[in-house]
Amino acid sequence: MTTLLSGTVHVETRAVTVGNYTVHVRCWTPEVRLPGKVPVLLFHDSLGCIALWRDFPERLAVASGRVVIAYDRPGFGQSSVREDILPASFIADEGRTVVPALCEQLDLTRFVVCGHSVGGGMAVHTAAQHPEKVTALVTIAAQALIEDRTLEGVREARTAFADPGAFDRLALYHGDKARWVLDAWTESWLSPAFAHWSLDDALAGVRCSTLAIHGAMDEYGSIRHPEHIANSTGGQKVILEGRGHTPHRECPDLLVETISSFLVNIS
Repeated sequence: MTTLLSGTVHVETRAVTVGNYTVHVRCWTPEVRLPGKVPVLLFHDSLGCIALWRDFPERLAVASGRVVIAYDRPGFGQSSVREDILPASFIADEGRTVVPALCEQLDLTRFVVCGHSVGGGMAVHTAAQHPEKVTALVTIAAQALIEDRTLEGVREARTAFADPGAFDRLALYHGDKARWVLDAWTESWLSPAFAHWSLDDALAGVRCSTLAIHGAMDEYGSIRHPEHIANSTGGQKVILEGRGHTPHRECPDLLVETISSFLVNIS
């Protein structure tokens, strides 16, 4: 149980089986849970895991009155080791493989999807693939297409992680899986097979209310991304001035307030 200034959250950790993988899942249930409000399912970024959300899930659970669920994708955090090379379809594949297993084993029938960075793309695909289950879509610093700024940011990060200290910090969260995690990010995005990737097909299939949040100073993408997501879905965009790629660390209170306000009228 976690006690926050604004309320109490009960935390439960579970293991879900997805094919040959064991997936680590954590659920935050607020003591004051609003009736009729479906859970929020979080999708982490390319180097992320449950722990790297920090206290954002707890804050969001209290503020929204909803259960918040996060998981480590196979190969990340405390989930099973993964050694394969990610296919170019890996963003779309998340909604086709992992999400159905989560729905079945966690008894999820309807939910909000919320993803950070590449997790935002996974949330978009999930909303498009499961319109009968997804009641709303939130993206945070998501990429909608390949942009020079995105690729340059990945190249710079690959160089930065050549420093042993930086790599050791990544290993704190992913252990022996850290090298796979890093390569899965950099080599996927910089691969020629990924050069023409976009979310266009998935965005065309989104039928729920949508909110695209983006930092004006995001080092991995310009405001073209939230504009494209919002325009393609008839949704809303919010630009966080002076913020970069990780609003859940840079301005968690503002991010929670922005998302909670959007979700007020969502079942």
